[in-house]
Amino acid sequence: MRLGRSEGYPEFAAARAGHLYRSACLLTGGDTHLAEDLVQETLGRVYVRWNRVSRADNPAGYAQTILTRTFLAHRRRHSTHKEHATDVLPERAGQDASADAPLRLTLVQALGQLSAKDRAVVVLRYWEDRSVEETAAAMNTSSAAVRTRCVRALARLRVLLGDALVEYAGS
Repeated sequence: MRLGRSEGYPEFAAARAGHLYRSACLLTGGDTHLAEDLVQETLGRVYVRWNRVSRADNPAGYAQTILTRTFLAHRRRHSTHKEHATDVLPERAGQDASADAPLRLTLVQALGQLSAKDRAVVVLRYWEDRSVEETAAAMNTSSAAVRTRCVRALARLRVLLGDALVEYAGS
């Protein structure tokens, strides 16, 4: 390892790991083990390119793009293996169990029923609040494809969440 290569990287990794993990959990439909693996691989790839990444305008966006592409590549490699996440997320130490927990679980379950690319579009556009162009760049696709996927994915989510959202709004 060359001296200076990791200057600033530990701080960056510590600051971004939690955010990357939350995004990875949404991308994987609640599979926390796969999410951890994706974050680890993402941070490893960022470290290898840290000299270039640290000089970029938006290192956090670069890491998020790597996470998304790593997730999509993983889904392509393992498309024949149909693993399913459990319907219950593990308790996280130090987090307050709020009244929104059932809604969050329902949302994660619904996201898990979307295709990998549809899930990635929803997470990038609505969780990460990225523009259509940024989402297209992260997914290595066209802006028109992102718009089409957004419409389809949101329509599917509305169907999957329909009754759950009505029940939640009524309580």
